[in-house]
Amino acid sequence: MTERFDALSLLREPAFVRYQLIRFVSVIAIQMLSVATAWEIYARAGTAESLGYVGLATFAPQILFLPFTGVAADRYDRRVVLGFSHLVIGLSALGFAYLAAHPELGTAPFYAVLFVFGSARAFAGPASQAITPSLVPSELFARAIAISSTTFQVAVVLGPALGGALVAPIRTSGVYFVSAALELSVIALLPFIALRTHVRARRDESRWAQLLSGIRFVKERPALLGAITLDLFAVILGGATALMPIFARDILHVGEWGLGVLRAAPALGALLVALYLGLRPLAGRAGVIMLVCVAIFGACTIVFGLSESFPLSIVALVVMGGADMVSVVVRHVIVQGQTPDEMRGRVAAVNMVFIGASNELGELESGMTAAWLGTVPAVVVGGIGTILVTAFCAVAFPDLRRIDRLEAPR
Repeated sequence: MTERFDALSLLREPAFVRYQLIRFVSVIAIQMLSVATAWEIYARAGTAESLGYVGLATFAPQILFLPFTGVAADRYDRRVVLGFSHLVIGLSALGFAYLAAHPELGTAPFYAVLFVFGSARAFAGPASQAITPSLVPSELFARAIAISSTTFQVAVVLGPALGGALVAPIRTSGVYFVSAALELSVIALLPFIALRTHVRARRDESRWAQLLSGIRFVKERPALLGAITLDLFAVILGGATALMPIFARDILHVGEWGLGVLRAAPALGALLVALYLGLRPLAGRAGVIMLVCVAIFGACTIVFGLSESFPLSIVALVVMGGADMVSVVVRHVIVQGQTPDEMRGRVAAVNMVFIGASNELGELESGMTAAWLGTVPAVVVGGIGTILVTAFCAVAFPDLRRIDRLEAPR
């Protein structure tokens, strides 16, 4: 009864609720963009490499702007940073709409706009992660992470499905316009989010000193480094998202709508697990549970790669998403629980580089490996690699195995 009361008490935190609405709308827009751009680029180029380059174009800004993204989240009002980021994402969607109307331009301009899109997300990521502890009391933080993940996963379920469903009737250009409208609309809500705290970083340090302090902070905490490293290599090897247009069109033969369902399936599993964790957070052995779930993620990747049945593929992806959500919640609570507020932006920036590498570089790895080995072998080999990386991290980072109960942030 107390656990349920604590979870529902988050609804009485107006800043938290408003921010969840903002994230919900924005993530739907971004997911719709991801489905539409992947479908259009693959339709124009018809190669696995073209899908891999999508990941590279969106990840490169995270590396290039790393000295600035975390510092911006720590020095300036995080709501302002988010506002500018959403504005650029909305303008990027309009850029995609223009390119969709001019097929003679080919795919190269898409990658340029994807770079701008990725730059905005590089700044939004640390600010978004760092702002959450300022919205709720510390005793509700673990549940806030789970509920926040629930909001995110609902959007990730709806976004790809909506994007895939809309591609046929209104074409990709229509999807881009809808995404732009959603992104631009969330900016109006940001000024109404009141922060409990925002301890800003010292301005007498150089930007590079501040960046290095974030990297040093992660390096000096083995459990934190282990959790981030596990996510990095496991998702790089096990990520099959980039190849879903190939599975939808050429292997499972389910078209645009099927692509949307495939993209939404992992999020559905993640949503169910996030809802459960929102009401009943992990009570102990969180590190061991995280390692087991990442291994399950790898096993489900293998099943998805070998499947020629659409229902079986959906089941594998749902379980995969649920297993991944456990890792996400544990990692986020570790990151926020061990980081003081004045450093959250910089530590989040380092974390976002790892997350971006695992997602976007995972797409590049999947595209290149599929070009060399074939689509199905690439996914299967990636799933096996995920299991091996999990075993390595279990041995190399004993502090990660020893994590019991999850800490509230400082």
